[in-house]
Amino acid sequence: MRFTLASRAVIAGVTAALVLSACGGSDKSTDTTAANADGLEKTQIKIGALPIPDSAALYIAKDKGYFKDEGLTVTIEPVVGGAQAQQSLIGGSLDATQTNYVSAFLAVAAGNKMKIISDLYQAAPNSFNLMVPKDSSIKTPADLKGKKIAVNSKKNIGTLAVTSVLKTHGLTEADVQFLEFPFPEMGAQLANKVVDAAWMTEPALTAVQKNLGAQKLADTMVDSTADFPIAGVVVMESFATENPKTVAAFQRAIAKAQQISATDRKAVEQILPTYTKIDAATAAVITLGSFPTSLDETRLQRVADLMVEQGYLKSPIQAKTLLPGNLG
Repeated sequence: MRFTLASRAVIAGVTAALVLSACGGSDKSTDTTAANADGLEKTQIKIGALPIPDSAALYIAKDKGYFKDEGLTVTIEPVVGGAQAQQSLIGGSLDATQTNYVSAFLAVAAGNKMKIISDLYQAAPNSFNLMVPKDSSIKTPADLKGKKIAVNSKKNIGTLAVTSVLKTHGLTEADVQFLEFPFPEMGAQLANKVVDAAWMTEPALTAVQKNLGAQKLADTMVDSTADFPIAGVVVMESFATENPKTVAAFQRAIAKAQQISATDRKAVEQILPTYTKIDAATAAVITLGSFPTSLDETRLQRVADLMVEQGYLKSPIQAKTLLPGNLG
């Protein structure tokens, strides 16, 4: 698992803040309350987040008062998946959202101008696995031909990762049927034989092993998806342009929380039961990915490139165009 040096994180965080502060934008407050003494354009933010480890820093920042210290009142709204959350973002009911990067690139390809303002999560071994029932006759991914696989969203990070595994075993996406279910429901779908396999992450991953005896079929974060960038926080480009000080304040708060997530597993374990359906004992044993402490253009480009390779994107997208320093 790769970790970014703290010194580089500090430099990256300061640079991002300066870039956003230097951008143009409206001085008009979009809040019902007046902007605070620091001149934030917007002091109240509504952000979407999935009840999975990826969003730990959001909850840590709120719990420790980092948002409040920056003059922000942040409301975190649970969402089912990145694609659904982005529709709420585009529609204006969310100011920002946690989303997986596949969803972000797909949205941009569809003509929606978005900016990634913070990295949140990166895959690690066995953090996103294909699971099968304990009595399943499926022993290798090659046995999935003609089978049903649960993912939380179609044509997204789950199907991209699973298809990558299928490819190494001589199969294609057309050889299986993907069905959509929220992560917490996948265990029941496996147990009731609605699906033959499920693409799962924590805490659902540990839950189905513990409660149902489900077995790992394959780690989907290997080879082309090893250490794969998974999720970050996105806003509409117009929001970033109109609220540069607000975005910079949000970034500073998240940077502190992300640093804690990256270096203190206990802090992540303690926050998980507050927004996911797991207890402290389960939180202590789940497999976690890593929590990058800076936005890295090269890493994010891997996602876009793999999407082009698998036909998710018709033409290449440069990851740098989604970063805060590239507005307009």
